[in-house]
Amino acid sequence: MQQRIDLTLAEANRLGNAGESAAHAADLRVAIAVVDAGGHLIMLRRLPGAPATGSETARHKARSAALSGRPSQYMEDMINGGRPAFLSVPGLSATMTGGLPIRRDGVVVGAIGVSGARPDQDVDISQAALAAFADPQAR
Repeated sequence: MQQRIDLTLAEANRLGNAGESAAHAADLRVAIAVVDAGGHLIMLRRLPGAPATGSETARHKARSAALSGRPSQYMEDMINGGRPAFLSVPGLSATMTGGLPIRRDGVVVGAIGVSGARPDQDVDISQAALAAFADPQAR
């Protein structure tokens, strides 16, 4: 039997802290969501001034990345490249840039989604959070 690897609340909060720091450093107002491997919400932060739609969009970006095991930008690129059928994939409700899968030992354990800034800025914040996750010294 394969042992299940879970993302902990402490790890989700560490990701949120790193994402929040990156957003503040860039003077951006965003929402940050972390979900488990099944796409279920573990942590959500909506920074002051973030768009009202940001919380749900960040959560759905993270869910899409967790369930697909790919950055949410992959789905956006496929749709924009002429594969609109990706819009009908069950569970992938935010197929736009800003969601990244979180892996431990090669296994998807969750995902992070950021929404509220330009797509490149959303993904930069997600990447900064993942870098902190990969570095156990970052808190």
